[in-house]
Amino acid sequence: MATERILIVDDDESFLDLLGAYVDTFGFDYETAKDGRDALEKLREGSFSIVLTDMIMPRMDGMELLKHLRVHYAKLGVIAITGGLDFSYTHVIKAGASDFISKPFSADELEAKLNRLVRELKIIRELEKHAIRDSLTDLYNRRYFDSKILDEVKRTERQGHKVFLQMIDIDNLKGYNDEFGHQGGDELLRCVSGILQKSIRENVDWVFRYGGDEFGIIITEVELPQVARIAERILESYQEKNFIGTGLSIGVARFFHRTGRSWQEEITDLVARADKALYAAKSQGKNQVYFDDTL
Repeated sequence: MATERILIVDDDESFLDLLGAYVDTFGFDYETAKDGRDALEKLREGSFSIVLTDMIMPRMDGMELLKHLRVHYAKLGVIAITGGLDFSYTHVIKAGASDFISKPFSADELEAKLNRLVRELKIIRELEKHAIRDSLTDLYNRRYFDSKILDEVKRTERQGHKVFLQMIDIDNLKGYNDEFGHQGGDELLRCVSGILQKSIRENVDWVFRYGGDEFGIIITEVELPQVARIAERILESYQEKNFIGTGLSIGVARFFHRTGRSWQEEITDLVARADKALYAAKSQGKNQVYFDDTL
């Protein structure tokens, strides 16, 4: 069964049934909508990767729907269905469609266009993954951290939640590399990555390889005791691995948004305070957690 999920939009019930039968035969999961407004409701309620839409519909036609999708659902693949003379290829592509198909068309033609669009979407996702992922650990990279931290502090402030940042550094990695080689060091980095991922809540907290042997975790919707437990869990899990002569130092800081300061100024301050706490942990003996003084 194909993994892509398709939303089919058409006000003609019989044609909607026909398209559904085609798409089902091709192996795709799908839902239907009777016009553009209905489609937007379905998009808000569910997860889709492709929209297959007619252009002539009541309430909200295909052209208006395409323009909305381009702004609010830019990653969707969209195939516009035209009556031949209704809209030109140029019109629908400029409005935001990925491709178009003219009535009448065969099941084979529709399947070919859908399969090509699926291949294109997979390539785009793979490119996006490489752009935001660290190749060694498969964690999010520094570039994505800069984007994600801004999103999270804005979201949590709107909702009244707290945001914490943990900065984590491997103690004595250079000595470990000298003794076990860079392949051993790489394995250690991958092991730390796995520990960090297992220590957080999926799709709530976010782990990054910040650079070199330094990692970051954005922790949201929690109080300080929970943040402390996460750090303790990380240290305990790491110690069980027994990487000789190494440890983890962890610095913890909380985000504050003060009057008269920009988001970026406060994010820069957050990272600086977490880094300062991290190096305080190192200076006080390493392999421990240190909390920023403002906490």
